[in-house]
Amino acid sequence: MDLDQLAALRTPEGSAALAAATEVAGGDPLAAAAALRSAGVTAGLAAAALTQAELRRRAVGKFGPAAAGMFLTRAGLEQATRGVVAARRADRLRAAGVRTLADLGCGLGADALAAARAGIRVYGVEADPVTAAMAAANAEAAGLADVFTVECGDATAFDVSSIDAAFCDPARRRAGTGRRIFDPNAYSPPWDFVTALADRVPHTVVKVAPGLDHSLIPAGAEAEWVSVGGDLVEAALWCGRLAEVPRRATVLKEGPPGNASGTGHHTSHQLTGSGAAEAAVGPVRRYVHDPDPAVVRAHLVAELAGELDATLADPTIAYLYADAPGATPFARCLEVTDVLPFSLKRLRALLRERRVGRVEILKRGSALEPERLRRDLRLAGPEAASLVLTRVAGAPTVLVCRPVTYPLDHEATAG
Repeated sequence: MDLDQLAALRTPEGSAALAAATEVAGGDPLAAAAALRSAGVTAGLAAAALTQAELRRRAVGKFGPAAAGMFLTRAGLEQATRGVVAARRADRLRAAGVRTLADLGCGLGADALAAARAGIRVYGVEADPVTAAMAAANAEAAGLADVFTVECGDATAFDVSSIDAAFCDPARRRAGTGRRIFDPNAYSPPWDFVTALADRVPHTVVKVAPGLDHSLIPAGAEAEWVSVGGDLVEAALWCGRLAEVPRRATVLKEGPPGNASGTGHHTSHQLTGSGAAEAAVGPVRRYVHDPDPAVVRAHLVAELAGELDATLADPTIAYLYADAPGATPFARCLEVTDVLPFSLKRLRALLRERRVGRVEILKRGSALEPERLRRDLRLAGPEAASLVLTRVAGAPTVLVCRPVTYPLDHEATAG
Protein backbone atom coordinates (compact mmCIF):
# COMPACT_ATOMS: atom_id res chain seq x y z
CA MET A 1 0.00 0.00 0.00
CA ASP A 2 1.13 3.56 -0.71
CA LEU A 3 0.02 6.92 0.68
CA ASP A 4 -2.46 7.49 -2.15
CA GLN A 5 -4.17 4.15 -1.50
CA LEU A 6 -4.34 4.88 2.22
CA ALA A 7 -5.85 8.29 1.51
CA ALA A 8 -8.40 6.68 -0.80
CA LEU A 9 -9.45 4.22 1.91
CA ARG A 10 -10.11 7.12 4.28
CA THR A 11 -12.64 8.78 1.95
CA PRO A 12 -16.38 8.00 2.13
CA GLU A 13 -15.97 5.78 -0.93
CA GLY A 14 -13.07 4.01 0.75
CA SER A 15 -15.05 3.48 3.95
CA ALA A 16 -17.86 1.93 1.90
CA ALA A 17 -15.36 -0.33 0.13
CA LEU A 18 -13.89 -1.40 3.49
CA ALA A 19 -17.36 -2.20 4.81
CA ALA A 20 -18.12 -4.29 1.73
CA ALA A 21 -14.72 -6.02 1.93
CA THR A 22 -15.33 -6.88 5.58
CA GLU A 23 -18.45 -8.79 4.61
CA VAL A 24 -16.55 -11.09 2.25
CA ALA A 25 -13.13 -11.28 3.98
CA GLY A 26 -11.90 -14.75 4.83
CA GLY A 27 -13.50 -16.44 1.84
CA ASP A 28 -12.32 -17.08 -1.71
CA PRO A 29 -10.22 -14.01 -2.69
CA LEU A 30 -11.22 -14.12 -6.36
CA ALA A 31 -14.91 -14.24 -5.47
CA ALA A 32 -14.43 -11.41 -2.96
CA ALA A 33 -12.73 -9.20 -5.56
CA ALA A 34 -15.48 -9.94 -8.06
CA ALA A 35 -18.16 -9.03 -5.50
CA LEU A 36 -16.57 -5.63 -4.85
CA ARG A 37 -16.12 -4.87 -8.53
CA SER A 38 -19.75 -5.79 -9.20
CA ALA A 39 -20.69 -3.26 -6.52
CA GLY A 40 -18.89 -0.57 -8.50
CA VAL A 41 -15.62 -0.45 -6.54
CA THR A 42 -12.58 0.19 -8.74
CA ALA A 43 -10.02 -2.59 -9.00
CA GLY A 44 -7.28 -0.68 -7.15
CA LEU A 45 -9.56 0.39 -4.29
CA ALA A 46 -11.06 -3.11 -4.07
CA ALA A 47 -7.61 -4.69 -3.75
CA ALA A 48 -6.57 -2.24 -1.01
CA ALA A 49 -9.86 -2.69 0.87
CA LEU A 50 -9.70 -6.48 0.71
CA THR A 51 -6.11 -6.47 1.98
CA GLN A 52 -7.11 -4.28 4.93
CA ALA A 53 -10.20 -6.37 5.68
CA GLU A 54 -8.16 -9.56 5.76
CA LEU A 55 -5.48 -8.00 7.98
CA ARG A 56 -8.15 -6.67 10.34
CA ARG A 57 -9.67 -10.12 10.56
CA ARG A 58 -6.29 -11.58 11.54
CA ALA A 59 -5.66 -8.72 13.97
CA VAL A 60 -8.66 -9.48 16.18
CA GLY A 61 -6.58 -11.99 18.14
CA LYS A 62 -4.11 -9.23 19.03
CA PHE A 63 -6.32 -6.17 19.34
CA GLY A 64 -9.86 -7.43 19.88
CA PRO A 65 -12.70 -5.14 18.65
CA ALA A 66 -10.24 -2.28 18.10
CA ALA A 67 -8.89 -4.14 15.05
CA ALA A 68 -12.04 -3.25 13.10
CA GLY A 69 -10.98 0.39 12.75
CA MET A 70 -7.21 0.02 12.36
CA PHE A 71 -5.03 0.38 9.29
CA LEU A 72 -2.41 -2.34 9.06
CA THR A 73 0.49 -3.81 7.13
CA ARG A 74 1.44 -7.47 7.20
CA ALA A 75 4.89 -6.85 8.67
CA GLY A 76 3.54 -4.27 11.12
CA LEU A 77 0.83 -6.61 12.35
CA GLU A 78 3.31 -9.43 12.90
CA GLN A 79 5.59 -7.28 15.05
CA ALA A 80 2.84 -5.33 16.83
CA THR A 81 2.38 -6.00 20.53
CA ARG A 82 -0.77 -7.80 21.65
CA GLY A 83 -3.30 -5.50 23.30
CA VAL A 84 -3.16 -7.26 26.67
CA VAL A 85 0.66 -7.04 26.80
CA ALA A 86 0.79 -3.40 25.67
CA ALA A 87 -1.84 -2.44 28.26
CA ARG A 88 0.11 -3.99 31.12
CA ARG A 89 3.31 -2.29 29.94
CA ALA A 90 1.49 1.04 29.82
CA ASP A 91 0.12 0.49 33.34
CA ARG A 92 3.62 -0.19 34.65
CA LEU A 93 4.96 2.97 33.00
CA ARG A 94 2.13 5.04 34.41
CA ALA A 95 2.67 3.57 37.89
CA ALA A 96 6.34 4.59 37.63
CA GLY A 97 5.28 8.21 37.17
CA VAL A 98 5.76 8.46 33.42
CA ARG A 99 3.74 11.31 31.90
CA THR A 100 5.43 11.75 28.50
CA LEU A 101 6.77 8.96 26.29
CA ALA A 102 8.74 8.85 23.06
CA ASP A 103 7.90 5.75 21.01
CA LEU A 104 10.95 5.51 18.78
CA GLY A 105 9.94 3.43 15.79
CA CYS A 106 6.26 3.31 16.71
CA GLY A 107 5.16 1.12 13.80
CA LEU A 108 1.39 0.94 13.59
CA GLY A 109 1.09 2.38 17.10
CA ALA A 110 -0.02 -0.59 19.20
CA ASP A 111 2.15 0.28 22.21
CA ALA A 112 1.65 4.01 21.81
CA LEU A 113 -2.13 3.64 21.75
CA ALA A 114 -2.03 1.59 24.97
CA ALA A 115 0.14 4.22 26.65
CA ALA A 116 -2.17 7.00 25.47
CA ARG A 117 -5.18 5.14 26.86
CA ALA A 118 -3.33 4.97 30.18
CA GLY A 119 -3.07 8.77 30.25
CA ILE A 120 0.48 9.16 28.92
CA ARG A 121 1.27 11.79 26.27
CA VAL A 122 3.01 9.90 23.44
CA TYR A 123 5.26 11.23 20.69
CA GLY A 124 5.65 8.61 17.98
CA VAL A 125 8.47 8.53 15.45
CA GLU A 126 8.35 6.22 12.43
CA ALA A 127 10.75 6.14 9.47
CA ASP A 128 8.38 4.60 6.92
CA PRO A 129 5.94 7.22 5.55
CA VAL A 130 3.04 4.80 4.98
CA THR A 131 3.40 3.18 8.40
CA ALA A 132 3.62 6.62 10.05
CA ALA A 133 0.44 7.71 8.27
CA MET A 134 -1.30 4.50 9.38
CA ALA A 135 -0.24 5.06 12.99
CA ALA A 136 -1.68 8.58 12.87
CA ALA A 137 -4.89 7.22 11.34
CA ASN A 138 -5.10 4.59 14.08
CA ALA A 139 -4.72 7.30 16.74
CA GLU A 140 -7.56 9.24 15.13
CA ALA A 141 -9.78 6.16 14.86
CA ALA A 142 -9.21 5.45 18.57
CA GLY A 143 -10.05 9.05 19.54
CA LEU A 144 -6.50 9.59 20.82
CA ALA A 145 -5.05 11.95 18.19
CA ASP A 146 -4.69 14.71 20.79
CA VAL A 147 -2.42 12.58 23.04
CA PHE A 148 -0.63 10.42 20.45
CA THR A 149 0.98 12.27 17.57
CA VAL A 150 3.27 10.81 14.93
CA GLU A 151 6.11 12.29 12.92
CA CYS A 152 7.81 10.59 10.02
CA GLY A 153 11.51 10.68 10.61
CA ASP A 154 14.67 9.12 11.99
CA ALA A 155 14.17 7.80 15.52
CA THR A 156 17.84 8.27 16.29
CA ALA A 157 17.52 12.02 15.67
CA PHE A 158 14.55 12.62 17.99
CA ASP A 159 15.24 14.97 20.91
CA VAL A 160 14.58 12.96 24.07
CA SER A 161 15.83 15.61 26.49
CA SER A 162 12.36 16.76 27.56
CA ILE A 163 10.47 13.45 27.89
CA ASP A 164 10.08 11.10 30.87
CA ALA A 165 10.44 7.78 29.11
CA ALA A 166 11.44 6.13 25.86
CA PHE A 167 10.06 2.97 24.32
CA CYS A 168 11.70 1.27 21.37
CA ASP A 169 10.66 -1.80 19.43
CA PRO A 170 13.36 -1.99 16.74
CA ALA A 171 12.33 -3.43 13.40
CA ARG A 172 13.55 -7.01 13.10
CA ARG A 173 12.55 -7.58 9.48
CA ARG A 174 14.13 -6.14 6.36
CA ALA A 175 12.08 -3.49 4.59
CA GLY A 176 10.74 -4.73 1.28
CA THR A 177 11.56 -8.42 1.76
CA GLY A 178 10.09 -9.04 5.21
CA ARG A 179 12.97 -11.39 6.01
CA ARG A 180 13.77 -11.79 9.69
CA ILE A 181 16.93 -10.08 10.97
CA PHE A 182 18.93 -12.08 13.50
CA ASP A 183 21.85 -9.69 13.99
CA PRO A 184 20.80 -6.98 16.51
CA ASN A 185 23.26 -4.54 14.95
CA ALA A 186 21.17 -4.70 11.77
CA TYR A 187 17.95 -3.73 13.58
CA SER A 188 16.32 -0.40 12.85
CA PRO A 189 17.13 1.59 14.97
CA PRO A 190 20.44 -0.26 15.51
CA TRP A 191 21.16 -2.10 18.75
CA ASP A 192 23.91 0.24 19.96
CA PHE A 193 21.49 3.21 19.76
CA VAL A 194 18.76 1.25 21.51
CA THR A 195 20.91 0.11 24.42
CA ALA A 196 22.39 3.62 24.85
CA LEU A 197 18.92 5.10 25.39
CA ALA A 198 19.04 4.14 29.06
CA ASP A 199 21.93 6.57 29.57
CA ARG A 200 19.85 9.41 28.10
CA VAL A 201 16.33 8.75 29.37
CA PRO A 202 15.54 7.90 33.02
CA HIS A 203 12.84 5.38 32.10
CA THR A 204 13.60 3.22 29.07
CA VAL A 205 11.86 0.07 27.80
CA VAL A 206 13.04 -1.96 24.83
CA LYS A 207 10.92 -4.68 23.27
CA VAL A 208 13.06 -7.52 21.94
CA ALA A 209 12.57 -10.93 20.36
CA PRO A 210 11.87 -13.75 22.84
CA GLY A 211 14.97 -15.56 21.60
CA LEU A 212 17.28 -12.75 22.75
CA ASP A 213 20.70 -14.00 23.79
CA HIS A 214 21.12 -13.31 27.52
CA SER A 215 24.64 -12.04 26.83
CA LEU A 216 23.10 -9.02 25.06
CA ILE A 217 21.16 -7.88 28.14
CA PRO A 218 22.68 -4.58 29.32
CA ALA A 219 24.18 -4.53 32.81
CA GLY A 220 21.65 -3.43 35.40
CA ALA A 221 18.62 -3.98 33.14
CA GLU A 222 15.63 -6.11 34.05
CA ALA A 223 14.85 -8.69 31.37
CA GLU A 224 11.23 -9.84 31.24
CA TRP A 225 9.72 -12.64 29.15
CA VAL A 226 5.96 -12.62 28.58
CA SER A 227 3.60 -15.43 27.60
CA VAL A 228 -0.11 -15.21 26.81
CA GLY A 229 -2.18 -18.35 27.13
CA GLY A 230 0.98 -20.48 27.09
CA ASP A 231 2.45 -18.82 23.98
CA LEU A 232 5.73 -16.95 24.42
CA VAL A 233 5.07 -13.61 22.71
CA GLU A 234 7.86 -11.21 23.58
CA ALA A 235 10.68 -10.10 25.83
CA ALA A 236 11.37 -6.61 27.14
CA LEU A 237 14.29 -4.84 28.78
CA TRP A 238 13.36 -2.45 31.57
CA CYS A 239 16.22 -0.02 32.09
CA GLY A 240 17.21 2.77 34.43
CA ARG A 241 14.68 3.49 37.17
CA LEU A 242 12.31 0.86 35.76
CA ALA A 243 14.63 -2.08 36.52
CA GLU A 244 13.37 -3.88 39.63
CA VAL A 245 14.80 -7.43 39.42
CA PRO A 246 17.35 -9.16 37.17
CA ARG A 247 14.82 -11.53 35.53
CA ARG A 248 11.05 -11.72 35.38
CA ALA A 249 8.63 -14.20 33.78
CA THR A 250 5.13 -12.80 33.28
CA VAL A 251 2.38 -15.28 32.49
CA LEU A 252 -0.88 -13.75 31.28
CA LYS A 253 -4.08 -15.76 31.27
CA GLU A 254 -6.39 -13.97 28.88
CA GLY A 255 -10.17 -14.08 28.68
CA PRO A 256 -12.49 -12.82 25.91
CA PRO A 257 -11.82 -9.23 24.78
CA GLY A 258 -14.07 -6.97 26.79
CA ASN A 259 -13.27 -3.37 25.87
CA ALA A 260 -12.34 -1.10 23.01
CA SER A 261 -8.62 -1.67 23.40
CA GLY A 262 -9.04 -5.41 23.03
CA THR A 263 -7.28 -6.14 26.31
CA GLY A 264 -10.24 -7.90 27.91
CA HIS A 265 -10.12 -9.53 31.34
CA HIS A 266 -6.90 -11.23 32.24
CA THR A 267 -4.82 -12.30 35.19
CA SER A 268 -1.11 -11.74 35.54
CA HIS A 269 1.30 -14.06 37.35
CA GLN A 270 4.93 -13.06 37.84
CA LEU A 271 7.98 -15.07 38.83
CA THR A 272 11.24 -13.25 39.51
CA GLY A 273 14.81 -14.17 40.34
CA SER A 274 18.45 -13.85 39.41
CA GLY A 275 18.33 -16.00 36.28
CA ALA A 276 21.58 -17.58 37.41
CA ALA A 277 20.42 -20.20 39.94
CA GLU A 278 20.55 -23.92 39.10
CA ALA A 279 17.98 -26.50 40.13
CA ALA A 280 19.02 -29.69 41.89
CA VAL A 281 19.04 -32.96 39.93
CA GLY A 282 17.25 -36.08 41.13
CA PRO A 283 15.21 -39.07 39.95
CA VAL A 284 11.94 -39.11 38.03
CA ARG A 285 9.14 -38.75 40.57
CA ARG A 286 5.38 -39.16 40.50
CA TYR A 287 4.59 -35.80 38.92
CA VAL A 288 6.29 -33.95 36.09
CA HIS A 289 5.81 -30.20 35.66
CA ASP A 290 6.25 -28.58 32.23
CA PRO A 291 7.26 -24.95 32.89
CA ASP A 292 5.71 -22.11 30.92
CA PRO A 293 8.05 -20.97 28.13
CA ALA A 294 8.41 -17.54 29.76
CA VAL A 295 9.86 -19.24 32.84
CA VAL A 296 12.27 -21.30 30.73
CA ARG A 297 13.48 -18.37 28.62
CA ALA A 298 13.92 -16.16 31.71
CA HIS A 299 16.17 -18.84 33.24
CA LEU A 300 13.88 -19.08 36.27
CA VAL A 301 13.40 -22.86 36.30
CA ALA A 302 15.40 -23.12 39.54
CA GLU A 303 13.15 -20.57 41.24
CA LEU A 304 10.08 -22.53 40.13
CA ALA A 305 11.69 -25.76 41.32
CA GLY A 306 12.04 -24.20 44.76
CA GLU A 307 8.34 -23.31 44.86
CA LEU A 308 7.34 -26.83 43.82
CA ASP A 309 9.94 -28.72 45.89
CA ALA A 310 10.97 -30.24 42.58
CA THR A 311 14.15 -31.39 40.86
CA LEU A 312 15.41 -31.95 37.34
CA ALA A 313 16.02 -35.46 36.02
CA ASP A 314 18.60 -34.12 33.57
CA PRO A 315 20.48 -30.86 34.19
CA THR A 316 19.92 -29.69 30.60
CA ILE A 317 16.18 -30.44 30.33
CA ALA A 318 13.58 -28.08 31.86
CA TYR A 319 11.10 -30.67 33.15
CA LEU A 320 10.59 -30.58 36.92
CA TYR A 321 9.75 -33.67 38.97
CA ALA A 322 8.01 -33.68 42.34
CA ASP A 323 6.21 -36.01 44.74
CA ALA A 324 3.10 -33.81 44.79
CA PRO A 325 1.26 -31.89 42.09
CA GLY A 326 1.92 -28.16 42.25
CA ALA A 327 -0.99 -25.77 41.78
CA THR A 328 0.96 -23.13 39.90
CA PRO A 329 0.23 -20.84 36.96
CA PHE A 330 3.85 -21.25 35.86
CA ALA A 331 3.72 -24.90 34.79
CA ARG A 332 1.42 -27.63 33.58
CA CYS A 333 1.37 -30.77 35.73
CA LEU A 334 1.15 -34.40 34.57
CA GLU A 335 1.05 -37.57 36.65
CA VAL A 336 3.66 -40.10 35.53
CA THR A 337 2.28 -43.63 35.21
CA ASP A 338 5.22 -45.27 33.39
CA VAL A 339 8.88 -44.50 32.73
CA LEU A 340 10.47 -46.32 29.78
CA PRO A 341 13.85 -46.16 28.09
CA PHE A 342 12.71 -45.14 24.64
CA SER A 343 11.78 -48.13 22.50
CA LEU A 344 9.11 -47.87 19.84
CA LYS A 345 8.26 -51.56 20.20
CA ARG A 346 7.86 -51.40 23.99
CA LEU A 347 5.91 -48.16 23.88
CA ARG A 348 3.55 -49.48 21.18
CA ALA A 349 2.92 -52.64 23.20
CA LEU A 350 2.20 -50.68 26.38
CA LEU A 351 -0.26 -48.33 24.68
CA ARG A 352 -1.98 -51.23 22.96
CA GLU A 353 -2.35 -52.97 26.32
CA ARG A 354 -3.85 -49.78 27.80
CA ARG A 355 -6.18 -49.40 24.77
CA VAL A 356 -4.83 -45.93 24.08
CA GLY A 357 -6.06 -44.47 20.80
CA ARG A 358 -5.22 -40.78 21.35
CA VAL A 359 -2.00 -39.22 22.60
CA GLU A 360 -0.63 -35.76 23.01
CA ILE A 361 3.13 -35.64 22.64
CA LEU A 362 5.38 -33.22 24.50
CA LYS A 363 9.10 -33.16 24.03
CA ARG A 364 12.28 -31.54 25.27
CA GLY A 365 15.72 -32.89 24.50
CA SER A 366 14.42 -35.37 21.95
CA ALA A 367 15.07 -35.44 18.20
CA LEU A 368 11.93 -37.50 17.50
CA GLU A 369 9.24 -35.95 15.32
CA PRO A 370 5.91 -36.17 17.20
CA GLU A 371 3.72 -36.71 14.13
CA ARG A 372 5.93 -39.43 12.75
CA LEU A 373 5.95 -41.15 16.14
CA ARG A 374 2.17 -40.89 16.29
CA ARG A 375 1.90 -42.69 12.94
CA ASP A 376 4.46 -45.32 13.92
CA LEU A 377 2.57 -46.13 17.14
CA ARG A 378 -0.50 -47.25 15.13
CA LEU A 379 -2.83 -46.29 17.95
CA ALA A 380 -6.25 -47.86 18.45
CA GLY A 381 -8.64 -47.74 21.37
CA PRO A 382 -10.91 -45.43 23.41
CA GLU A 383 -8.35 -44.19 25.97
CA ALA A 384 -6.05 -41.15 25.92
CA ALA A 385 -2.57 -40.54 27.30
CA SER A 386 0.16 -37.92 27.34
CA LEU A 387 3.66 -38.86 26.22
CA VAL A 388 6.70 -36.88 27.31
CA LEU A 389 9.79 -37.46 25.15
CA THR A 390 12.87 -36.39 27.07
CA ARG A 391 16.19 -37.48 28.53
CA VAL A 392 16.85 -38.78 32.02
CA ALA A 393 20.50 -38.69 33.08
CA GLY A 394 21.36 -38.30 29.40
CA ALA A 395 19.38 -41.36 28.21
CA PRO A 396 16.43 -41.04 25.77
CA THR A 397 13.29 -41.69 27.82
CA VAL A 398 9.52 -41.62 27.37
CA LEU A 399 7.14 -40.85 30.21
CA VAL A 400 3.56 -42.06 29.89
CA CYS A 401 1.37 -39.62 31.79
CA ARG A 402 -2.12 -38.36 32.49
CA PRO A 403 -3.00 -34.69 33.05
CA VAL A 404 -3.62 -33.31 36.52
CA THR A 405 -6.48 -30.84 36.73
CA TYR A 406 -7.24 -28.64 39.70
CA PRO A 407 -8.30 -25.06 40.36
CA LEU A 408 -5.43 -22.74 41.11
CA ASP A 409 -5.10 -21.95 44.79
CA HIS A 410 -4.58 -18.29 44.02
CA GLU A 411 -5.07 -15.78 41.27
CA ALA A 412 -2.85 -12.78 40.74
CA THR A 413 -3.86 -9.29 39.80
CA ALA A 414 -6.85 -9.08 37.48
CA GLY A 415 -6.67 -6.48 34.74
